[in-house]
Amino acid sequence: MGLLASTMRKALLLFFCPASFLLAQNSQHIDPPGLNKSPAYTQAVAAKPGTIIWLSGQVAVNSKGELVGKGDLKAQVNQAWENVRLALAGSGATFQDVVKVTTFVVNYKPSMRDDLRAVRLKFMGDAKPPAATLVGVQSLASDDWLVEIEVTAVIR
Repeated sequence: MGLLASTMRKALLLFFCPASFLLAQNSQHIDPPGLNKSPAYTQAVAAKPGTIIWLSGQVAVNSKGELVGKGDLKAQVNQAWENVRLALAGSGATFQDVVKVTTFVVNYKPSMRDDLRAVRLKFMGDAKPPAATLVGVQSLASDDWLVEIEVTAVIR
């Protein structure tokens, strides 16, 4: 039984190791310069092969951890998108690589959509529009945050 079990174990390793190599992602946690470094999350995570980058939700906090635009949705959206830009750049990506955007807005009303869209277009430019979700929420992790933007990018 010992020899049979050992042989089976080796056969399983030979079978599953190549498959797990293909599935295993070499991930890199990135906190780019210009963004607040938090002990609770990483600003971006890149995984290879075919580098996939998942950004943590970006809010209106500058590199010192200070809120930008208290009570001002447009100012907060601008800072959040600037943070997205910094996190993408620090991960080796651009807005051309963005494949998914999720935007969370406190007490969302459809009348806010034009301002949200204008700022997004300012940053995204002529990049192909990614898959996107806009979600109205009751609150975010801080009472002063009005918007949080989560992005996934794939470097081609």
